[in-house]
Amino acid sequence: MVVSQQRPHAAAAAACLLLGYLCGVLAGPDPRQREALIRLEASMQTGGQLELSDAERQLDALLFKLKREEMARAPFPPAVHFFKARDLIRASPVFSLLQKMPKGGALHVHDFSMVDVEWLVKNATHRPHCYMCSTDNRSIRFIFSSRWPKPLPHCSPWILLENLRAKMLNTTDFDDSIVGNMTLFTDQDPDAVYPSQDVVWDRFEQAFLAVWGLVTYAPVFRDYYYQGLTELYADNVMYLELRALLPEIYELDGSTHDAAWTLKTYQEVTRRFTADHPDFFGARIISTIYRGVNASMMTRAVEKAMELLRDFPDILAGFDMVGREDRGRPLWFFRDVLSLPAERGVTLPFFFHAGETNLQGTDVDQNLLDALLMNTSRIGHGFALLRHPVAKELSRKRGVAVEVCPISNQVLKLVNDLRNHPAAALMSENHPLVISSDDPGMFGASGLSYDFYEAFVGFGGMRSRLGSLKELAMNSIRYSSLTPEQQQVALTLWQRRWDTFVSENAF
Repeated sequence: MVVSQQRPHAAAAAACLLLGYLCGVLAGPDPRQREALIRLEASMQTGGQLELSDAERQLDALLFKLKREEMARAPFPPAVHFFKARDLIRASPVFSLLQKMPKGGALHVHDFSMVDVEWLVKNATHRPHCYMCSTDNRSIRFIFSSRWPKPLPHCSPWILLENLRAKMLNTTDFDDSIVGNMTLFTDQDPDAVYPSQDVVWDRFEQAFLAVWGLVTYAPVFRDYYYQGLTELYADNVMYLELRALLPEIYELDGSTHDAAWTLKTYQEVTRRFTADHPDFFGARIISTIYRGVNASMMTRAVEKAMELLRDFPDILAGFDMVGREDRGRPLWFFRDVLSLPAERGVTLPFFFHAGETNLQGTDVDQNLLDALLMNTSRIGHGFALLRHPVAKELSRKRGVAVEVCPISNQVLKLVNDLRNHPAAALMSENHPLVISSDDPGMFGASGLSYDFYEAFVGFGGMRSRLGSLKELAMNSIRYSSLTPEQQQVALTLWQRRWDTFVSENAF
């Protein structure tokens, strides 16, 4: 089966068109040259060189019509903060089509922010033996325990939730208040609630801490991950690469399991899910650690990752650092530690977050170049890539894809209007990139469709057509950590689903 076709000799044809323009520019404007230049630029767009079938062209025409109507909407959803735009997006015919579209893989999602928070509150906090306390900074913490837990510093006395709810006539408002502590989403003006990057990141980190005690409880951990796969599958995502901290997971009696147990459990739950859903291709884990740690902690983390890679080569994809780049240590600080795998003859792939910043010229801003120097397999976010022409060119030549997470970049205040996202320029020249969702549970989103909408309608503009969507979906498999043989199998499976999607929606 042919997965994709590109126009032959596209580069040579483009060069001839451009040469023709340069030779004729002094003769005055020529409509034919203008049209040739327009076609040339369109061919350089992501997906611009894909040959579409007759059915695909039919669907492309429909999608273009819907998109043109979408671009005329007021307010225009990608120009509005996602928290205000979510209902507008849900009502969009373009979004409805994108939900049906097979999107390939989600390559940039974090472990404890992948599931709808309302599901977590309903399915975890209502279990027996769940305790909660309120922190001094107006957040909450949870623990499951067979006995009354020990006091937690800077937190109110523990409350057993089943006892508390038994005294309430209506627990809905209470559950809603818990939800509000685990997500950034707000019905209020998000720019007033989160006036700066410092405020929104502090709130972001508190939400993770609120979730922590729930999702690291072994029974919840298994169910949470299965639910995360379920939500991706429901959104027509067929593969996942999950960035996971691999923390100690605890039982009701307080005993704990190590990182190897956690990784093995990811593997077992993935196998169970794929057995239940044979057209889901699977998942792999990228082991992570908080980037604010010291060198000795980073050394232990890298050594553990090498050990886990040896023991679980099928499920462990590689290693990354997580947390706010602007506050964490830059990659160069850990250069000696990150050289350990190569020194020991171990191939530990890196998938570094880099360029998730707008602080130009700082040590953190150099993470993009350093990530490439350290042979990163992909670049997480890469928001600052346009300010680094050398890094951009290296990324292109090496085929190091940028993992673009539009909603995350907007919510965390790197960009307001998504039409101005740097990925607009990357898409215009078919730079290697994939679309992902980062922390959908924290943002009031799910799956990949919302981020695909923002990319396609927002920074994709009117030049972004069905071919762009097709290329982006295939990119998520081509730039995955799967072996070339696995990629071909996955692409074949994806192509079947794509053909079905096209035939069901083209006419």
